Amino acid sequence: MRPDTPAAHATEAERLLRTAALYPEDRETLLLRAAAHLELAGDRAAATALYDDLLSPDPADPHLIRALKAANLWEYGHEAEARAIIEGLRASAPSEAAPWEIVVETLETHDELELAEAIATEAATLLSPAAVSVDLPHPTQSLLVTRHRVRRMLALPHDDWDTLADTLHRAEVPLDELHDPKRLWSLGSSDPAELQAEITRLRSELGSYRTALSRPFPVAVLHWPEAELDELLASYPELESEYPTYRAHLTDIEASLRELAAAGTPNLGIVPATVPSYEAFAASESASPANADLLPQYATTLAARGRAIPWPPARGAACWCGSGRAYGECHGGAAQE
Repeated sequence: MRPDTPAAHATEAERLLRTAALYPEDRETLLLRAAAHLELAGDRAAATALYDDLLSPDPADPHLIRALKAANLWEYGHEAEARAIIEGLRASAPSEAAPWEIVVETLETHDELELAEAIATEAATLLSPAAVSVDLPHPTQSLLVTRHRVRRMLALPHDDWDTLADTLHRAEVPLDELHDPKRLWSLGSSDPAELQAEITRLRSELGSYRTALSRPFPVAVLHWPEAELDELLASYPELESEYPTYRAHLTDIEASLRELAAAGTPNLGIVPATVPSYEAFAASESASPANADLLPQYATTLAARGRAIPWPPARGAACWCGSGRAYGECHGGAAQE
C-alpha cells in the first residue's frame, strides 16, 4: 500500500535508505525512490541532496536523475537552476523516454506549454522518427500521450504522433476528450449524471497521467514459480489461503493486473519471488514469513529494487508465467478476457 501522508512518506524514505545499505547493487534504484518519497513528504532539500549524491559517482541513468532533480528544484523555488538542467538534458538528447517526459511534465506543470511542446516533439523525433509503430516501449508511448495532452491544451492540430497516441490509447475515454481543456468546466454542473461522468473521466486521467518512471511507484504483483510456491507452502502452510493452487495463483495474477489496467493504473509489473529472498526480507522487517500481510511489502521492495517485469508483455513475447508459449496464446489469450 502506498503511503498517503507526509509522515508516512518520510518513513518509507527511511526504509528505502536502510534497504539500499543492505543491497548496494540496487542502490541507485532505491535512492531514487527514497528521493521521490522525500519530495512527497515535503522535504525537497533532502531529496535534492539525494539526487546530488546519486550524481557524484558514475550513475547508471544520469539523465533520469537530472530530470528528477530539475523537477524537484523548480517545485521549491529554484527555477533558474532547474531550467539550466533542462537545457543541459535537451542538449544531451537522451535515448530513453523517461527523462524527456519528466522534463515535459515539469514545464507543463509550470505553464510553459510552448516549450513543453517543443521539447516533446524533439523527443518524439528522436525516439519514434517514423511515427507509425505501435510496438514502442511503454515509456515512449507514455511520452507521446503526454505530448498529445500538451498539444491539446495549445489547440494545435493533430499530427502523426498525435494519431499514433490515439491508436495506442486503450482506455474507455478517448484522448481528445480526456485532454480537452474545457472538460473540467463541467465539474460546475448541477446534474448528478454529468458530474458522475466527469468523475469517471478524471479517474481515467489520474490513472494515466504519469508513469512510475516519472515518479517511480510501480504497481507490482508477486509471481511464485511453481517450485518456489511448493517450497513456500511446505514451510509456511499458513499461506495456503493466499495460494490455494498454483493454477489459481497464475489466474489471480492475470485477473488482478487486468483489473488494475481497466482502472487506468499505469506501469504494471510482475516480480518473480523466491523463498530465500522472502525469508531474508521478513528477517529484515523482524516479521514472520507466515504473515500474509508481509507479501505486498515484499512485492513493493522487489519492485523498488528494479526486479519488476513489465506487464503486459510486448506483442509476440513469451508469457510471464514461464510456460514458454507466447503471451497471446497463454494468459493473454481470448479465453482470459
